[in-house]
Amino acid sequence: MSAGFQRARRPEQIEARRTAILAAARELLAERPVADISLRELACRVGLAKSNVLRYFDSREAVFLEVLDAEWSAWLDALALGEPGPAEPGFAREERVAGKIAATLAERRSLCELISAMAPVLERNISPEFARSFKGRAAASTERLGELVRKRVPELSADGARQFALGVVIIVSGAWPYANPTDAVAAAAAELGGMPTFAEALAEGLTNLLAGLVARRR
Repeated sequence: MSAGFQRARRPEQIEARRTAILAAARELLAERPVADISLRELACRVGLAKSNVLRYFDSREAVFLEVLDAEWSAWLDALALGEPGPAEPGFAREERVAGKIAATLAERRSLCELISAMAPVLERNISPEFARSFKGRAAASTERLGELVRKRVPELSADGARQFALGVVIIVSGAWPYANPTDAVAAAAAELGGMPTFAEALAEGLTNLLAGLVARRR
């Protein structure tokens, strides 16, 4: 830990510290699941004491929720679902939209890992103030995803698009750990014929959800 880094007090220096902490969190997340990353390890990676990390973030969990927020926004920025199109036989349009969402999420392992850890792990140790801020941003991102899908599938109502976007989060939360089991579970599953990949399971679940909402005119 450098003395200059410790003495930093100006807003741009404070922001530099936060950026360094978030960068260290991303590096660690690329190496192992978020549940296996301690505050001590995060502090060591960025070159700070644990107490100094907590000057800039509520907790270890708050750090990773900030990473989640940024990763989710980056995914939405890059998500291209195409122009509005008419309904097609067999819900082929819905299958393509759901497949695109599933494929692009599957390419972002850190994002899927954080989504799956959000409710059971990361939201369990944050302050009320941070919870309000994070959930507000999460709601805005969910709304944004729903609007992107609704532009491609105009039969969806605003409420239906919102339900679909929330369903993306819920299905990822369940499909990611299921598709990334321990070695023992993976070996047992292989003996029984294996299991679908994360992308396959996610695409199937999202297709069924989107087709169902369109069929119900939700």
